[in-house]
Amino acid sequence: MPFRRLWATTTVVLCALAGLLLGLVPSAGAAASGTAVAAAPDFKAPYPCGQRWTYSHHSAEVRRALDFVRADGGTTDGTPVLASAAGTAHRHHQANGAGNYVSIEHGGGWRTYYFHLSAFGVPDGAQVAQGQQIGSTGSTGNSSGPHIHYEQLYNGVGQDIRINGSALAYPGGYHQYFLTSDNGCGGSGTPFMTWGSGTRVRADARLSAPVVTTLAGPTSVRVLCQKQGDTVNAEGYTNNWWSKLRDQNGFISNIYIDHPAAQLPGVPLC
Repeated sequence: MPFRRLWATTTVVLCALAGLLLGLVPSAGAAASGTAVAAAPDFKAPYPCGQRWTYSHHSAEVRRALDFVRADGGTTDGTPVLASAAGTAHRHHQANGAGNYVSIEHGGGWRTYYFHLSAFGVPDGAQVAQGQQIGSTGSTGNSSGPHIHYEQLYNGVGQDIRINGSALAYPGGYHQYFLTSDNGCGGSGTPFMTWGSGTRVRADARLSAPVVTTLAGPTSVRVLCQKQGDTVNAEGYTNNWWSKLRDQNGFISNIYIDHPAAQLPGVPLC
């Protein structure tokens, strides 16, 4: 074979091999994007199981934040703020900005922010589980009213917020989009017995909340969590603690839980 033809053939083969090799190696941008998606935790809403909130975005925000307020008839101020994924929590304060806030390092470059807390719920540097209370909703810092300012960041850059893997919208005002939380809904609950007859199970810890079912008599129930709500005066007792029942998917006053404590021991907050 003439040398010129041999050289041309060799060049074609080498170029083809180079093309195959290049095809197997993604670009730096593609690799970074793939890593980011793969590393993202399964984030959940930053408020308790079963609660329905509405959210909005202010165009003046530096990062891709969303602000959440309750839309289920409950009170935003004082509602527990929950870790949307497990990680290491850090407490911060910024008087003229975020107020009291918590950042959680989730690993792999991911971090979440929770601004304007009325109170902290964990020590600085604490390891927290998904669904664990890290503070209470408030309006500290530069805030016009109680809400949860929430952010998801990857390597310090704000990301479009995803909950349960789905991207949320970025409306310019409240009451256009809503999100019901499933954070902290897992688990089998703590077993208790109720007492009395005709006990009403309500959609929330309020006497005006709709009745979802009625317990005819003493019933074995599983309590997922408890929270403070309307004060109930019944059967010679007064109590403002309510229990969320797993199987009935609603709340009853702790008066009707067969236990002497007003706040049930060993049961987490909703």
